Amino acid sequence: MEVTARAPGKIILAGEHAVVHGYTAVASSINLYTYVSLRLRSDDEDTIKLQLNDVGLDFSWPIERIKEVLSHFGPPFSSTPTPCPQGTVKSLAALVDEQSLNVTKTGIASGVYAFLWLYTSILGFKPGTVVFTSELPVGAGLGSSAAYCVALSAALLAFSDSVKLDVSQKGWLMFEESDIELVNNWAFEGEKIIHGKPSGVDNSVSTFGNMIKFKSGCMTRINSNMPLRMLITNTKVGRNTKALVANVSTRKSRHPDAMGYVLNAIESISDEWSTIMQSNAVDDLSLTANEEKLRELMEINQGLLLSIGVSHTSIETVLQTTMKYKLGSKLTGAGGGGCVLTLLPTSIHFRNLFNLFFYICANYLFLFFSIVR
Repeated sequence: MEVTARAPGKIILAGEHAVVHGYTAVASSINLYTYVSLRLRSDDEDTIKLQLNDVGLDFSWPIERIKEVLSHFGPPFSSTPTPCPQGTVKSLAALVDEQSLNVTKTGIASGVYAFLWLYTSILGFKPGTVVFTSELPVGAGLGSSAAYCVALSAALLAFSDSVKLDVSQKGWLMFEESDIELVNNWAFEGEKIIHGKPSGVDNSVSTFGNMIKFKSGCMTRINSNMPLRMLITNTKVGRNTKALVANVSTRKSRHPDAMGYVLNAIESISDEWSTIMQSNAVDDLSLTANEEKLRELMEINQGLLLSIGVSHTSIETVLQTTMKYKLGSKLTGAGGGGCVLTLLPTSIHFRNLFNLFFYICANYLFLFFSIVR
């Protein structure tokens, strides 16, 4: 029997980094997805296999070897999302190292640890094959790791006793609300393995979709009355999310008062962004006014992110380009490279849009367009 699950990527519209410290962020899902196919095999096939198609890596572990390493495991506990103990992470690392695929240098080792933890926690030692494919660039600030964990958790839970889902049906199925929350909580445990101390906003928006407001683990859905057109430029500069988050925390500990003012200002931007998105633009004039406010908020937000050390010369180059066309842009996600958001107002001139697209495509290769609601 086989099941396929998918989860979307995300963009942070306002509040990245501040959200890690308990402040508000606003995020939205985007129409780029990660797909997971899970096929359970008969018990006489004694392996768990993982295929990461986009990076060309295949893993295979004998069930007995996994049982040796995780000998303290009892029955699966799919209904109880549980953090992975540090000692167990080391055991999982040993399992990955035995594959001799040198995944540490590729930066995906922690994602494989998360896979092993989620799989064995939810399904135990059932033999199976999991295949990943994704439309999301890795390490670009679009929530690739969260989509990975959400899609994996959904596929695994579909075969567990903890959710009500008829996997014999064909076509896409929706989890019930309580089951969606279980998917989200398990995905968060996977994100912890990958990133250390994530805020939870990435997995939440990937799980629930659309636009959300997030603070200190609490999520509120935003009923947007104002669809936005966002241009997403990938600078193709890789970065380490965990290191960037740690650097901001270090700066906060060294300058608590100054950083407190900055993070409070970022939260104010998130709150205002949420208010604007839920307001009723009754005509083109009010819509244009709202878009202008959002443009200004993006510029202020970017300036604050620059002040806490998470921008990059590649990001600033994109900003200088979009400023020529009087467009608002900001980094999204951890920064240090990755992706840049640019708000495309409804009034933008076609020639300016064409010239911008041409320049970015010629210099940055990867360009996405998303309608944010």
